[in-house]
Amino acid sequence: MQKQNLKAQLAAGAVLAPGVYDALSALVAEQAGFNALYLSGASIAYTRLGRSDIGLTTYTEVEDTLARIAERVSASVIVDADTGFGNALNTQRTVRGFERAGAAMIQLEDQTFPKRCGHLDGKTVIPAAEMCGKLRAAVDARVDASTLILARTDALATEGLDAALDRAESYLEAGADALFIEALRTPEQMSAACDRFAARVPLLANMVEGGKTPVQSAGELAALGFRIVIFPGGTARAVAHTLQGYYGSLRQHGTTAPWKHNMLDFDGLNAVIGTPELLEQGRRYEG
Repeated sequence: MQKQNLKAQLAAGAVLAPGVYDALSALVAEQAGFNALYLSGASIAYTRLGRSDIGLTTYTEVEDTLARIAERVSASVIVDADTGFGNALNTQRTVRGFERAGAAMIQLEDQTFPKRCGHLDGKTVIPAAEMCGKLRAAVDARVDASTLILARTDALATEGLDAALDRAESYLEAGADALFIEALRTPEQMSAACDRFAARVPLLANMVEGGKTPVQSAGELAALGFRIVIFPGGTARAVAHTLQGYYGSLRQHGTTAPWKHNMLDFDGLNAVIGTPELLEQGRRYEG
């Protein structure tokens, strides 16, 4: 399976990466035509733990999910590595493990541990110098230069826009390949970030339905200067909403019949996941 090259995609234009949380969601997204995917730490917490994005997920849980996705799809996977799960040495282990598991881009952020969703209140950040050390450690740890390091700062909420932009500048100097200034609150703040960085480095825009950043289309964000656009938690929110309707209908009617037009049947799901092709492959090894 030939993997997509994220560097080449970024060189060609803005990249729209939907959020995924397991191999099935990644497969369906790829079948919809996406060449890049965003593995959201929040969505792993939502779906694997049934919990909030407040730093409860672990390195091994994210690595395992990433490996299963990368084995199933050819799309480039941008993975949320939170804080690197510790200090600079923990960050190096995280980068090595996530690169080995198939990450095309590894996102690291400057929150304290335990971190929380970037659109929740009450965040705190580590000193910028400490984050720069973690980024240098990340760059040293990667084996392949095509594995990209994405530096995220959450400092806007605690230190203001100017400080967040200055942090992003220092993270770029520390070796980051792309920047993510989390939870920009207004179009003016988004423009300020693009004015400073868009001509020099890929800049990521995070679209969270109901979050602090105004939600815009990928085209609108690309016109501002953003080169990576993610909708990280939309998938989990859509699935949760669908499941509420499905389970509510089943509980009310005692059958899935009223819901059949909103779901795949047995053969439909097997077609999506490639069961006929897999069985044919198995027949090649029969005596």
